[in-house]
Parts: sequence; C-alpha cells; structure tokens
Amino acid sequence: MDQFLAPVPDASIQAQQAPTELYPSDAPGGILIPSGFGGWGSYVFGGVGATYPEAYRNNKADLISSLGFCVGNPAKAINFAASVNMTDVHNFRNFSGNFIVSRKLFAGTSISAGALQMFADVKYSDASSSTYYVAVSHAIQTIPSLTPGCSRLTYTIGIGSGRFYEKSPNDIKAGRGKHGTAVFGSISYELIQHVNVNAEWSGMNLGFSAGIRPFKVPLSLAVGVANLTRYTNDKANMVFSVGVPLSLNRR
Repeated sequence: MDQFLAPVPDASIQAQQAPTELYPSDAPGGILIPSGFGGWGSYVFGGVGATYPEAYRNNKADLISSLGFCVGNPAKAINFAASVNMTDVHNFRNFSGNFIVSRKLFAGTSISAGALQMFADVKYSDASSSTYYVAVSHAIQTIPSLTPGCSRLTYTIGIGSGRFYEKSPNDIKAGRGKHGTAVFGSISYELIQHVNVNAEWSGMNLGFSAGIRPFKVPLSLAVGVANLTRYTNDKANMVFSVGVPLSLNRR
C-alpha cells in the first residue's frame, strides 16, 4: 500500500520546497516489498491483492484485502499509517494489522519502519510471526519523469524479519532451508508516462511487475510474476493488486 500513498504535496507544501525536488512516479513501484515512502497528509485507503496459483497448491487463488488510514506530514514530522488485513477473503476471516511510520530524510529520500501482519490468528495464518522492517527509498533527482515533479527511477533497500526471513513449513519440508536473506530491495523505472516496470527481491525470491495508473483518479494497479528462483516456493506465480487512497482534505 505504500506505493499508492507516495507523497504528492499540495501547492502550499510544494511552494516551501525546492522546485527541482523529484518524488517517486505516480504509478506503483513494486508489489512484493514495502517502500521507504509512506503517506503524505490524511487518507483512507483500501486495496485487494492476489496470487495465482497459491504456493504448494494447484489451481487456487490466494487473496488478501486491506483497509486503513494515514495521517501526518513526513517532511515536518512523521506520517503514521495503520491498516487491517483480511488474509482469508474467501471465508471472511484471518485478520491482522499493519503499522507504519515514515519520515522524509532529504530531497527524494524517505525512510519507513513498520510492523506487518500483527495479531494474526495462528489457527489460520500461514505467517509464523509478525514482520518488522526498515526500508529506505530514493527517487533519483537527475532523471525527471514524464510526469511533472516525479523521478523516472526509484530504488528501495531494506531489512526485515518474518516474511522477509522466515521460510514456510512447506519450504523447510521441501529442503529449501529455514531462512531467507532478510535484506530486500527493488528498482523501478518509468517506461512510459504512468507505467513503471519493477524488479524486486523480497528477501525470499525474485519478481518482476508493472505498475500502472490508468486514470486521473489515484487508482493504481500492479501485475507481475513472483517466485522466479528455486530459493523458496514450488513454482512461479502471478501476482496482482489494486488500491486507491481517498484524501480526507476537502477544498
């Protein structure tokens, strides 16, 4: 969800900043890992993600939905985001929580820290524990996007526990070891206006995706393929997400 909330300051904020500062592209820069860029201002946001086929299963889609909000100015202080996941969408169960704090460091650079999938029901969840992470993202300032105020090239590097480090019982049983790298990262390049191509290492596996913002409204789509190495999981699979933030500020 971080990519759907990439900071796009309003005119009063933008006037206080250097006019040459570039922010991330307005299309999603990834689908597998969090970004160092969080929200900017007050939003309610929601989204749905899917993978097909589900790992270690045949012909079954795995869905997740999320609903949350964020508040705060990360340039002046911090932005705080909280959301609730429903991991078992088919049966309307397996809820968990995400909490993310982000802060702008300097031009085109932001850091975020968060806790993901907290309080998941161990009876239903396939996550062995909560995930904690820190990520830093930078929008290259010398490569302007076709969209005014944005950069054409953005990268992220981070480190985390949980889903970035702990392999599943199925992976362990299949002889793929117990741990991933814990370090994750991505690079995103704007191919054409409002369309990014992304490469990501999740700490467990490699994936490629396209991020698309097809309309003027902030609806964002991402589609790609994940688990391209044999480092984890039994097969490559398709991944998909759709999300939208709704500003609480009215003019």
